[in-house]
Amino acid sequence: MSTLYERLDALKAEAREKLVSTRREAVGGNHQSRSERDAYARLYEDTLAQLGEVDERLAFGRLELREPDETTSPAGGGASDGDGRGFFRYIGRIGLRDREHHPILLDWRVPGASAFYQATAATPMGARARRHLTLSGRTVTRLEDEVFDASLLDRGDAQLQGEGALMAALTAQRTGRMTDIVATIQAEQDRIIRSPLDGVLVVQGGPGTGKTAVALHRAAYLLYSHRERLRASGVLVVGPSRSFLRYIEQVLPSLGESGVVLASLGSLYPGVDASRDDAPDVAALKGSAKMADLLKRAVRSRQIVPTEPTEVDIDGERMVVQPELVRDALRRAQERGKPHNEARVGFNKSALAALTRQLVQQLKARGTTVDDSDELVLREDIRQSYDVRVLLNTAWLPLTPRKLLDDLYSRPAWLASITPQWSDAERALLRRERGAELTISDVPLLDEAAELLGEFDTAVDADKRARKAQQKRDIENAERAIENMQVEGLVTASDIAGNFAERAQSMTTAERAAGDRTWAYGHVVVDEAQELSPMQWRLLARRCPLRSFTVVGDIAQASSPASASSWDRALQSLLGRRRGPDAWHLEELTVNYRTPAQIVAFAEDVARRTGLEITPSRSVRSSEWPVREIEGERDAVVATVEAVAVDRSIDDGGTLAVIAPEALVGPVFEALRERFPGEVGLGSASLTTAISVLSPATSKGLEFDAVVVVSPRRILQLSSRGNASLYVAMTRPTQRLTVVDA
Repeated sequence: MSTLYERLDALKAEAREKLVSTRREAVGGNHQSRSERDAYARLYEDTLAQLGEVDERLAFGRLELREPDETTSPAGGGASDGDGRGFFRYIGRIGLRDREHHPILLDWRVPGASAFYQATAATPMGARARRHLTLSGRTVTRLEDEVFDASLLDRGDAQLQGEGALMAALTAQRTGRMTDIVATIQAEQDRIIRSPLDGVLVVQGGPGTGKTAVALHRAAYLLYSHRERLRASGVLVVGPSRSFLRYIEQVLPSLGESGVVLASLGSLYPGVDASRDDAPDVAALKGSAKMADLLKRAVRSRQIVPTEPTEVDIDGERMVVQPELVRDALRRAQERGKPHNEARVGFNKSALAALTRQLVQQLKARGTTVDDSDELVLREDIRQSYDVRVLLNTAWLPLTPRKLLDDLYSRPAWLASITPQWSDAERALLRRERGAELTISDVPLLDEAAELLGEFDTAVDADKRARKAQQKRDIENAERAIENMQVEGLVTASDIAGNFAERAQSMTTAERAAGDRTWAYGHVVVDEAQELSPMQWRLLARRCPLRSFTVVGDIAQASSPASASSWDRALQSLLGRRRGPDAWHLEELTVNYRTPAQIVAFAEDVARRTGLEITPSRSVRSSEWPVREIEGERDAVVATVEAVAVDRSIDDGGTLAVIAPEALVGPVFEALRERFPGEVGLGSASLTTAISVLSPATSKGLEFDAVVVVSPRRILQLSSRGNASLYVAMTRPTQRLTVVDA
């Protein structure tokens, strides 16, 4: 290990030296040279960040091979066949080469490392033995050997050790943050991780089967294996909630990848970060595909033909405009198929041209001579006419997505006019005051509206004005800096201001993608995908037109009101016309690595008794604690505090989650905070505290050493999918489960 860390430290020193040298480089006033310098500086900064992230657990495995290859040179630990030993290949988070460019550490994602995960005694893939290395900092603390070649057991100096790397990882205490499983990826997981990039891959698996870990490691693998394609387009990872993103945010950096955009369902629209959702019946309606048709009708209804002739004043000249003129201009603009705000430009041009022709004919009929230059003046007079502006804006007004949604929710008469087939009860579900807080279910509607409306001219103009104002401020600041530093004549304020702008625009692919609604990603990973509504799938389809997706979830855990009952139905809005037997590929994970067998049996029994169809899983282990049930007539909050007190008394530092129905989350949190001051957190901000209080929805995708499920009967009553919510809550623990049904 010392050789690997010496090389790592040398690479860090080289990158640090190059970064300092690049920053000191004098490039004068040449913008291109400054841009190149900043690009190199960014490269060295990224390299240092990557090397720093993998420092603590740099290498985690070693393969002993039958035959040497280019990855088993003497520098990598190889030995000759003559001494009875094999040839060693070390596996780690990144790849390292020595100064002679011989490989001394293989990146876990390269093809040569696949044997570390997939080799068995029956199919050794050229390997004689596999060794797992467990590190604390830079110190090896545990070894585990697996032998594929029986002759190694007869070797006199063989020192085979092992506690079981996988079991050690599974039984380790949780920290409130997900860690990578790169050292313990199992064969079925590795095969899925290395699946081809193109197409839609669906990974189905019950609780604890490692779906999330597989999804994140697949993202890291694809970024490594298809870097040329994905470097410019990026990868989007979508999770169900803020708490989920906080839980997984350290995994990809620990694998050496930082160029990934993490987004919750409530933050898929730039500038919006919704954390609250609507009531189940409202969310179900907003998530349904019928909302796409409604928004399309809503936009078209804002393109209005006058019902009667309109008289306009054009610089003192009165003229009557017939509805047919506006109707013809509307039709011409609509036929071009552009979004509303962009098509409005064509509408205005057509209408102004028609109005100009009418005014010219009116003047000529009165005996006035009008030549080509006069027509240009008349067109400008028409464009500036207040009456004409009112007429054209009434017929076709520019819109923002937020205003369109606010109008839909707050103008019941207009909503009724565009939903003749809807019931009054359905329309009432959308009723909301203008300017109300956006919900998670509003986000895909906002995005759909933005797609239908296109760019809003005034917003673009405002952005240009803001950039111009910022440039002016930068120049003023630069002038003061030059005066204070007494370097007049050596540098200009505009050069310094230009450098400010270059640095502001020097963003990574991930940073640019996160702020651009129209960005097309090279690949999208969707976790807890069974929860997505048709409208959310439509949004994601726009984020990746190539339809390169890794979709991860468990249909049995679907608890949101708009979720589907099968993957085929769930993916309809994503695949569109591409649906068919070859449109997507299914892989299944069947081994439960997280949840002890007794908890799996209990949760699956409850699921069956409540009518939930699940795919049974096989747990690889049991824990020493049986499922504890607390029943009786006591107050549920009091009983919960007592249950947590018992669990804390046998806990030596692990994490504990209290999962309660939404109505009890607040009271339970307050009671626990009073009983355990400084140890309790609420919702997405609670993952680093000893005790987390969550609802079933916010607990989705997370794991804890111990879980207390409060009032399962009330969780069942949350919605028609309450049984799925209860199943999710009961399958979060890695060691202990307590159910309080008081």
